[in-house]
Formats: sequence, structure tokens, C-alpha cells
Amino acid sequence: MSSFKIADRVYLNSLITKREGEVKLGERVAVVDSLNALSNTDAKFVLLGVPEDIGVRANLGVGGTHTFWEPALKAILNVQSTNKLSGEGLLVLGAFDFEDELAKAEDCDVAGLRKLVAEVDNAVTPIIQKIVAAGKVPIVIGGGHNNAYPILKGCSQALGSPLNCINLDPHSDYRAMEGRHSGNGFRYARRGGYLEKYCAVGLHENYNAQDIVDEVNDDPDLYFSFYEDIFVKEQKTFYDAVRKAMNKCEGKPTGMELDMDCLEGSLASAATPSGITAIQARRFVGWCAHTVHPAYFHLTEGAVELRNGRKDAMTPKMAAYLVTDFIKAYQEKRSKLL
Repeated sequence: MSSFKIADRVYLNSLITKREGEVKLGERVAVVDSLNALSNTDAKFVLLGVPEDIGVRANLGVGGTHTFWEPALKAILNVQSTNKLSGEGLLVLGAFDFEDELAKAEDCDVAGLRKLVAEVDNAVTPIIQKIVAAGKVPIVIGGGHNNAYPILKGCSQALGSPLNCINLDPHSDYRAMEGRHSGNGFRYARRGGYLEKYCAVGLHENYNAQDIVDEVNDDPDLYFSFYEDIFVKEQKTFYDAVRKAMNKCEGKPTGMELDMDCLEGSLASAATPSGITAIQARRFVGWCAHTVHPAYFHLTEGAVELRNGRKDAMTPKMAAYLVTDFIKAYQEKRSKLL
């Protein structure tokens, strides 16, 4: 049975490399001793991990996304604390313990894995709901893109209305409701009434089925833009594609999703040799966090070691850039509104 392990100061300190004359972000972040204490902190952002790869394997993908959370956390905690980002606005909550579910998954076929994903859903949703009900913005790292569904569900339940969502991803993750996995979280969220408008930016033509693409033409609440139209044919700019998605999501709390699969050469469950650059991903995060009303930020599908043996120690550092970019852009927008 899964549980949630709250991070304490001793644990965080074990991940921080301290230097004389410097202050790291991790030395300034907030912690709590229980979920009920969320409302007692002034921190706006709540960082938590979902270390699992069951959803990826249930979608016939390469497992390993359970390895991303702690290295990403370590990279974030070791960012320098400065006037631009001091750390007080971030609360590190902790991570789910899916050890039992991961052990069960070793002996499961696809049908069994999809049943386990439903158990992951049931664990994630109430934690997200509590965070949002406390007036905080969840920043979720790790696991497969299956976790978009419980995150959207938890946010929607806390806010009392469906969300809109922008996803930077080579894949729509809008496959059929054939049992839960990393490829159909957004479909389940829409059918459940937790997601209203869904915008996917930078999809790859080679990896999205025709029936899903056709569906966009018949549904005004869906918007897809394709990598090839932006970067190969240059029929539109990257900013134009993101701007159209942001405009479509205007006026309602919006989930921000970034699949590490979109980054060229990044270690992820479906890594690509033809993707966007790090600076383009960072611009996407900054544009969206500064423009829409972000309900959460979800960084997913990354890994430091895949089950096929591939490793990359740089992926967590990319996560640190993206998370800190999100917080800075959100805070900058908020300061201008005050």
C-alpha cells in the first residue's frame, strides 16, 4: 500500500552541498511535519515527487522514470539562493512511496500494470487536492505522464471546476480509455470532467495516431500544434504555437505540463533525437507561467537510468532549470499584479 513520506530538514540537508560564503536554495526552503500544516506556511509552491514507472510500462514504454525524483530534488536544492529566487517561497513536501506497487509490477502483464496505475491515481489525487485547497501551487516531478490525470482530478476537486491544460510533448497522451497508462491521462481527465480545454504543443507527426489527430478538427476544446510545422516546415513560430495555446486557456486555472521526451537527447521514457532545445523548453515555461493562471506545473517522464541500461546524470540539472524558471516567472507576474 502506497504512503506519502514527508521530507524533513535532516533529509534535505543530506542532499545539499554547502559552501562557505554561499547559500543554497535548499537552506531556505520550507518544510512541514504534516499535510495538515500546509496552510501554516507562506510558501506558495509545493514541490513533491511521484517516483514510479508503472504507467510508462503499462503503455508499453521503457521504464525508469522512478529514478528521476531524488536526483532532480538534489539539483533543485543546490541552486544558489539569490535575490531573484531565495527559496522561502518553496515548500518541499516529500514524495510517494510506491515500493510495494513497483514490486508487484515486476510480475504483472499489461492488464495488471494498468490496474496498478489506477492505484497510483488513487494515491496521488487526494494529496494534490489538499495542496491546492491550501492555496498552493503543486510542482510535481517524476513518474510517467499517467500522473497528469490524478493531478488534474485533484486540482479540479479542490477548485470546484475543470481546468484547462497546456502540454509541451511529442505525444498527445490522448489515447483510448483502455485501462490507465501514461498515454491516456488527458482523455481520462476530460471524460471525468476535470479537464476542459487541452492544448498540446510540438507533437511529432510520426508518433500520433490519425484518429486522434482527426478528433481535433471536430472538438473546439482541443488544440494541437506539430513540431514539423514549427521547426521543419517553419509554417509558424514556436512562440505563435505557444501563444495560441495560451490564448485558448485564458480565463481559467491552467495546468502546465512538460514531458522530458520533448527535449532532444534528454534521457526519458521515449527519448528523441529530434526535439526542442533546452532554451526553447525554458522559454515555454517562462511564457506560460508569466501569461496563464498556472494551477500546477508537472515535469514528467524524465529519468537518470532507464531499464534498458541507458544513463544520463544531466537530466536532473535540466529539471532544476525548468522548476526555477517556473517559480521566477510566476512570481514576476504576481509582483506586477500587486
